[in-house]
Amino acid sequence: MKKYLSAVFLFFIFLAIYYVGSFSKIPFGDCIGFIVEAEYGKYIPVATATAHSLYINTIIFIEHLTSLHAIEASRFLIVASGAATVSVIYLTVKSITKTEWASLTAAIVFGFSFSFWRNAEIVEVYTYNSLWVSLFFFSMIKSFTEHKKNYITLAGVFLGLSLWVHIQNVLLIPAFLVFIFYFRNEKKYIYRSLLIFGLLFSSLFILNVSQGLSFKSVYSSDQRSWLADSFKKTPMQYVKDFILSLTYLIYNFNLFTFFGIMGAILLYSSNRKIFFVFLAGSLCVYGFSTFYAVSDNYVFFLPFNIIFALSIGYGLSSPKYTALKKYSWVCLLIPLGYLAAYKTILFTEKGKAFHTVKKYKGGLDYYILPWMNDNAGILEFTIDKKEAPDPVYWMITSAEEYIKLMKSKGYTEEEIKKL
Repeated sequence: MKKYLSAVFLFFIFLAIYYVGSFSKIPFGDCIGFIVEAEYGKYIPVATATAHSLYINTIIFIEHLTSLHAIEASRFLIVASGAATVSVIYLTVKSITKTEWASLTAAIVFGFSFSFWRNAEIVEVYTYNSLWVSLFFFSMIKSFTEHKKNYITLAGVFLGLSLWVHIQNVLLIPAFLVFIFYFRNEKKYIYRSLLIFGLLFSSLFILNVSQGLSFKSVYSSDQRSWLADSFKKTPMQYVKDFILSLTYLIYNFNLFTFFGIMGAILLYSSNRKIFFVFLAGSLCVYGFSTFYAVSDNYVFFLPFNIIFALSIGYGLSSPKYTALKKYSWVCLLIPLGYLAAYKTILFTEKGKAFHTVKKYKGGLDYYILPWMNDNAGILEFTIDKKEAPDPVYWMITSAEEYIKLMKSKGYTEEEIKKL
């Protein structure tokens, strides 16, 4: 139990951080759609690309178990999943490096990374998804470093379950297959892992077809042609997308980006099996996320960010960086970096103009600062019939449905505005 004390410590520290900074009102984005589903309290019997059934059904299960309101049940799941993911990152790095300070630093850097921190404080699917993805990598690393064969099976279980949260995780199948290849001599455990994964994956299609949906409903959406649009960009747009992806990477990991790169180089030199598993997952996820034609594509990088955080830990554990141990506390200053970026951008004329245009959903606060307390709410925006310079029609539609639902439960408009 003693070896897990640091993981427990990290869990409660980040549980407090994410809870204190969590959203005050239902934010803009897809959040309101998830809240509507949770408020109805009916388990989702399909597994479409946008339903995220395991996520919604877990929230509904928490509601039924605890009698929590849909919003608070959602908050509990997200905050707890976020804190648990940070702990799993720590345990995974510790398994690779056997180095306490590097493991703690990598976990804290990931916990404070913008994309993850932001999603740990709003009602979105990506934090819960990150927990399953982190467990998938944890199981694979344990198989390599501790030769515990049951983890080979668990890798298939966790990846299969993650597909029920978000179908994007099919991009991790190449990493899984590389992993399976390296353990091909452990036939009993490999067959079991592949069988469980195959059953969980195929069940998505079986369920949807049994409900009268098309076979492709598992991986496509009738709302927008995002995937098709991703192949219709100009060469310059692809270049801009790649530059933006690097910006995301640096904003998430700041000066620790260097150690992530060094970690990858060191892994190639010293542990090529883990390196190629990481590489297979990274190329697929990073490539897809970079060029996917959605405005908020930063969230799709999170599985890659998990891999990169593990690489940061490996880079820090190198003997040539041992002297940096006494400066590892610098990772605790990451929140100040966000504040500095916020103040700097807001000081410029373009920053002020952008802040004014986006004021309807919080301005620069929404885009630069990861914490979401005292945020602008979509319900208040909808009730007051405000207008936005951006297309928000799908949020308004869900907000109107939720407002109608809450009024039927006796809530007044003033009370709903506060939700």
